[in-house]
Amino acid sequence: MAGITDSVEAPEPQPRGEGTGSGAGKNGGRRGKRAKRGPLGRLALFYRQVVAELRKVVWPSRRQLSTYTTAVIAFVVVVICILTVLDWGFSRAVEYVFG
Repeated sequence: MAGITDSVEAPEPQPRGEGTGSGAGKNGGRRGKRAKRGPLGRLALFYRQVVAELRKVVWPSRRQLSTYTTAVIAFVVVVICILTVLDWGFSRAVEYVFG
């Protein structure tokens, strides 16, 4: 087909200690550092990872936050008005049909 090019995908990298290299199998069947951690160590690791991810977040400024909040509140008010009108209209229609 015209316009379609074939691309060659790079092979997926293998984790350290696996594969056919000279370092394969030196751990004697251990799964690595994760297997050595207890419940508190895993909890501490999770906490450190959460803090590291939160540092990557781009937090909005106060002005952006107030703008977003105003937009959300305005949207909610508009939806409330639309649903109120629809509810009133349907109640009048049911009252008219069923008397």
